[in-house]
Amino acid sequence: MVHVYNCHPFSSQQIVQVEQEPGLVCCGGGALFVVATGGCKVEAYSVEKEGCPLICRFSTMGTVKSIRHSKIGDYLVTIEEKNSATYLRAYTNWRFQAEEKARVGVRLLGHLLGGASVRGGVQMEIIEIPLSQRPVAVACCSVSGDLLVGCENTLVLFTLRRQNQQSLQNQSQQTLHSAWPNPQQQSSSQTQGPTSSSNVSMLDFERSVILHLSKVKPRQVALCGGYVAVQTELEVLVLKLDASSESQAEEEPSDTSIADPLEDQADFLVLPRHQELLGDRAQNCDIHVSIERTGMEEDRGQYTLSYVLFRRFSPDFFQGCNVEETQLHSLQLYPLSTNNQSATLDEPTCIFCFFSLPTAGYLYSLKGGVELLSAYQYPEKVLEAVLTDHLLHVITKSALQCFTVRCAAVAARIDDPYIDTTMKACPPSTLEPCALRMQLFIGLRSVCVHGRHVILLSAADTDTPEESATLRRGLSRKWTISSPRETSAVGHGWNLYVVDTVTPFTLYQEMVEYSQRYAETNPQAQSLRHLLSEAHLLLRASILQTPWQQQNSQVALQTDGPAGERTDVQTDRQDLEEALRQNCAVLGDCFSRSGQKDCHLALPYYRMSGLSVTDVIARNRPLPSSPSYGPGFLFYLKHYLFEETEQSLCQEAADEVIDIFSQSEPCQLVSVCASPPMINISPARTLRIIQHREDTAGVSVSLTITMATMMLLLDDLPQYTQLLERHAEMQLVYGFIEEPTLLLHGGGGGGDQHTHVRPTALAHQMAKTQPGLLVAAMVALHENNKVQLEQADHVFKVLGCENCLQVDFWEAMLMASSQEAVIQELLFRLASVYIDRLTNSDTHPKLTHTHSRRRPLKCADDLINSCSHYGALYPWLTVLSPAHTIYSQHQEALHKLQSLLCGPSLSVCSVEPLLERLSEETLWGFSLHLLCATRGGQYSRSMEKLLDRCPQAIIAYANHQLQDKNMALWWKKLLPELCNRTRATPDNSILLAALKETLVVVAMETSPSEFLELMPDDGTASYFLPHLLTCSQTHLLA
Repeated sequence: MVHVYNCHPFSSQQIVQVEQEPGLVCCGGGALFVVATGGCKVEAYSVEKEGCPLICRFSTMGTVKSIRHSKIGDYLVTIEEKNSATYLRAYTNWRFQAEEKARVGVRLLGHLLGGASVRGGVQMEIIEIPLSQRPVAVACCSVSGDLLVGCENTLVLFTLRRQNQQSLQNQSQQTLHSAWPNPQQQSSSQTQGPTSSSNVSMLDFERSVILHLSKVKPRQVALCGGYVAVQTELEVLVLKLDASSESQAEEEPSDTSIADPLEDQADFLVLPRHQELLGDRAQNCDIHVSIERTGMEEDRGQYTLSYVLFRRFSPDFFQGCNVEETQLHSLQLYPLSTNNQSATLDEPTCIFCFFSLPTAGYLYSLKGGVELLSAYQYPEKVLEAVLTDHLLHVITKSALQCFTVRCAAVAARIDDPYIDTTMKACPPSTLEPCALRMQLFIGLRSVCVHGRHVILLSAADTDTPEESATLRRGLSRKWTISSPRETSAVGHGWNLYVVDTVTPFTLYQEMVEYSQRYAETNPQAQSLRHLLSEAHLLLRASILQTPWQQQNSQVALQTDGPAGERTDVQTDRQDLEEALRQNCAVLGDCFSRSGQKDCHLALPYYRMSGLSVTDVIARNRPLPSSPSYGPGFLFYLKHYLFEETEQSLCQEAADEVIDIFSQSEPCQLVSVCASPPMINISPARTLRIIQHREDTAGVSVSLTITMATMMLLLDDLPQYTQLLERHAEMQLVYGFIEEPTLLLHGGGGGGDQHTHVRPTALAHQMAKTQPGLLVAAMVALHENNKVQLEQADHVFKVLGCENCLQVDFWEAMLMASSQEAVIQELLFRLASVYIDRLTNSDTHPKLTHTHSRRRPLKCADDLINSCSHYGALYPWLTVLSPAHTIYSQHQEALHKLQSLLCGPSLSVCSVEPLLERLSEETLWGFSLHLLCATRGGQYSRSMEKLLDRCPQAIIAYANHQLQDKNMALWWKKLLPELCNRTRATPDNSILLAALKETLVVVAMETSPSEFLELMPDDGTASYFLPHLLTCSQTHLLA
């Protein structure tokens, strides 16, 4: 469906004073080219100047049947007929004919002129382009200046080249890779007079590729940025040509002489069926395209071909149209670049394909996926259509009408990746188009567009007074007519008009004024949102314009009125951006009150408007006729409150927010009260609202915690304590899991781990009075991905508990976590803390006692019994670290570190560098180093060191460590070591007792022969004989 709005897109018109009836017209480079009917002369008029003065005129070599202008290279290309033969010619340097020079050079393609013709200065050249088939249609690429020629069943692509005099002298054909200048710049430089021969550059074309088509007779062709479009009577095919350096197998051109099977059915009328194939599916069409080599592949590389779009229509005989009228026309490939691109960039941001039937037009987007953007339904038969950045101009026999386009919506999404998120929005590219007010004319024949100038050719068979009056019917704005000449608009049946359109900003303002009528009658009307979206896209298109496009628009803006008049509207970028913010605010208002389907769009539009949340609240206060708040406004408000923003509301605004949610969504009251922006809330007033909510909905943990927070803000500690005692500790923990913002503000489990969070007033109070509950809540939040480990550490630092509660938190996390990476990180942190405590207590025992007044939540025995990562202390450790020799805090840290080293999880290699800070002079320090050596498998060395420092612990050590595969160390290492040491000190009772215990174990584990071999040669037989007897008896029983 096409919406119709009474907005006028036209500002003024001029009548171009031509002497002969125009037959063909085209425009480009700031000029209007007119070919007289049946004549061989081209006249160029300036459309950028008041009155459209004549630039130049020149003769052609034949009767012009088709004419096109290329803004790249500023050349004209024509299809001409002479003596029943058809020719293709290109006219370069045509602007120099304004100096009425008779010098014209004629040459063939690839044969550049030299010698006197070059030394005499720049002159107009006519380039003959030979073809093997009769040319039917021609198109110029607006990006590269290349030329595409459509013949009977082939397409020939010519690449535009530029050659200078030096290259001519060297007779080299080098391609100029620099960008072409803008047509206006080139024309201004060319009209300055003859240039020096050293700077002379000439255009030429090089045949690049030939495409052979099967079953297709082109009527129109288009070329843009490597895309090639072909249009027949009822079919459109779009291809993509890409240059490739890889060599490919040569494709033979298809044999077009093969008879079509349908030709045998001459007695039947065969109608094609409707078909639309997009993207890769387009290759399934029945049109085969093959590439023919041109012999230039060595320098340029190979071409690859891909199908992009195929559309076939079937004649519709039910709309009063005959077969001749049901034909496609107005094929166009239109590029669109954005201001983020360089003006010299060859690749445009978007490329669009437009074609039309007499009753409907179709606009497709080609880049980034083929998509049908708009289908235009015309009110009457359309003769021709032209696509621009902002509007689609169509002509019927008696009217010029404009439709809106969706090019800006596609380009904006490519230009800005944040569109269609919660940050930014843009109307969809599939938004239904709208038709603007039409302007009546008589006998319109053709239309072309340059910038904001729409050129119309009209030719009426008769000219009645009524038609003349209709012709002069004024617009709603000022119309200007160029200075009168001998010819007038009434003396003949044809006219050539230059109709200027208003600036997009002016059309936007008119749409805004027009939308206010809808807003007064029905603020929630769909038409209001549609019209505001149209206005939004107009601003988008203007903002996305490249700098040189904006400059051209400003130049055209100054030629709207008569001479001496200048408009006061200067739509620079700041004005456009300010208008866009205002438009986003109004669109936000529309979507804030809309239904559930589109209500989420209120958030990005309000964000783009730059309005504060207080302004948005003021704009959405309920009306007497509609006392409720819109779902879009509530969605915006919830997103603002729950996205962890740092902007806090004043007390008045915060209280109003509480009222809004107590009326609209009371279930969200807890989340709203705990939101960071609501820090200035009135606690007494909020407490009454929450108590009322509890009376109606019943008691819940989250409501209880919220009321306790309000009591804390009111400094009513007894009531605060009483409220928290309603529920058990685990229920309170579940309440914090349900609503983490009651405890913490900022950050978030899904966000960046380095984002700092801050504790609330409730967390500060719990750190003082209920540290166990705070630690349990923080562990639960971490395990439920509500807070990261680094964020939790920051919270405890803010609370001033990094030396006590933070360690308790790590110990509790070690018990609860199942993530291996987190476990290893916690083990290393805890080992580091325990070593620090041991080091500090060993150096400054009184200072440590002062700073550790609070007992830890878990002692070593609790951790050993409840956490698998803490192992039971080895029996021999109690001998090395007696409890009565050190402080209790020191003893607790020592036991926890020993327990970690005895456990299965801590990596000894990671803590060995830290243990170097601890000396082995004390027994407890020696025990830690001995633990690490034992965990590392250094049993022999450990037993030697243990016999040196504390031999009374050797049997306990051996009984615990020398088991299973290490059992042989009893007689291989321990027994010989004890014998040697006893021999040296025979009176050492500790060594003798250890030797006796060792012999008992050896006798039980070895055979009599093995035991005899282990006995020392100088040993006393009476000492070893009982053990040998025990060994023999054990061996016999076994």
